[in-house]
This record gives sequence, C-alpha cells and structure tokens, in this order.
Amino acid sequence: MTLLKHELKMNLKTLIIWTSCVGLVCLGCILLFGSIEESMEEMAGMFSQMGAFSEALGMDKVSISTLKGYYATEIALMYAIGGGMFAAMTGACMVAKEEEGHTAEFLNTLPFGRNYIVCSKYGAMAVLTILYNILCIFWVLLGLLGAGENVFSKDFFLKEFVYFHSAQLLMHLEVGSVCFLMSAFGRKKQVGAALGLAMFLYGMDLMCRVVPDIENLKYVTPYYFSNGADIFAQGSVNKGMMGIGILVIAVSAVLAVFIYRNRDLW
Repeated sequence: MTLLKHELKMNLKTLIIWTSCVGLVCLGCILLFGSIEESMEEMAGMFSQMGAFSEALGMDKVSISTLKGYYATEIALMYAIGGGMFAAMTGACMVAKEEEGHTAEFLNTLPFGRNYIVCSKYGAMAVLTILYNILCIFWVLLGLLGAGENVFSKDFFLKEFVYFHSAQLLMHLEVGSVCFLMSAFGRKKQVGAALGLAMFLYGMDLMCRVVPDIENLKYVTPYYFSNGADIFAQGSVNKGMMGIGILVIAVSAVLAVFIYRNRDLW
C-alpha cells in the first residue's frame, strides 16, 4: 500500500486538472443546452440526414433536440475522448518513468519485490481511472441539477446514464491497461504514443461504423461498446464486447507483470 499511496499522491495534481477541465466543459455544455434547445430542434433533422457523418456520431439514432440525445452525442463524445486520453497518459507513465528518471535502481533496492512494485503501480493506475470517472460524474450531475433535471424522476434517463458511465469506466480501464503494458516494455515514457493510440481507437470506432468492409474492427476498439448514442438508443450495453474488454484488461495486466519481472532494468 505504501507505493500505491505514493503514486496516488504524485498524480493527484494531474487528476484534479484533468477532471476539472473535462468536467467543467461537460457541465458548461449541459447548462448551455437550455439556451439553444429551440435552435437544436431545427438542426436535429438536418444532422440526422447527413449520411456517414450522422452514422459516425450516432445522430441517426438519437435526436439532439432532447437533453437525452444531446447528452448521448455531444457530452458523451467529450467525456469519452477526455477519459481515454487521461487513462492512456496515466498508464503510459506509470512504470517507464522510473527508468527514464533513473529512479528504478533506487526503487528496486527497497524491500519490495518486483511483483509488489508492478502490481502497486497497476493498482494506482486503476484507482486514478476510477477517481477520474467519479469526479467527472460529479461535475456532470452538477450540470444536470443546474439545468433543472431531477435525476431520480421517471422522466430522466437514469438507466441509460448508469449503463453509459459503467461502459465508459470499463473502456478507460482497458485503454489504461494497454498503455500500462506499453510502459512495462519501455525505458522511456511514451505519452505521445499512448495519446495517439487513444485517438486512433476512437477514429477506428468512427470508421468501422461507416465502412462495411472494416466493420469487424468494432471488436478491437473499446470505444464501440461504450458509444453513448448506441447505449442511449438501445437502453443496453453489448455484454459480449464488454467481456472482450475485461479479457483485454486481464491479459494486459498479467503480461505487464510477467514482462517487468523478467526484464533487465537500467
């Protein structure tokens, strides 16, 4: 627990900055909906008929003229991209920073085994990702309350809201786990590569929705099963694809432990 607490303390500032930025943007956009609701009704029909663009962003499934549809497309998009980038950056830095900063020698002279070190660091990445989601949801709920929504009323989309944020948490953990595995391989922090991977996976989700020949890429990108428009339109989450996500998380974690245990450290 000592190393885990240390990592949480070291990443606290980054966590606060990211959650504040993403959360406040989501809050502001939710509050903005009330003032643009009338104009959104005119735009909804146009957006739903823009072919590939509408399919990629899910505007053919939900109407952005309602708060539910607006949340499923606009807010969900910012939440997913922001969370994916945070998880990727956190995972990519967690192990490799020790060798890049020449602190690996000191860390491995402490009375900790390598299993303890890598598991503590993975645990810190997972806890930071969970805290990110909790804090961002806090900002989102503030926005919904500020917009006059009663989240416990029958008119509110509570079931879809819970499904969406549960899928988002799993997606963030999957991206973070894959980037943590990258960190276990590397001797330097690959932040750029990790952020690029997060954006590439998001782009893969957009492309496989509009190009039938690459539709099977939906099994590769976690952005597919956590897509807000799909979840809010269907009222459910694809459990099979979530199972693939859980498998990727488990395999990435096990491989990271195995690689870190058996590699030479500077």
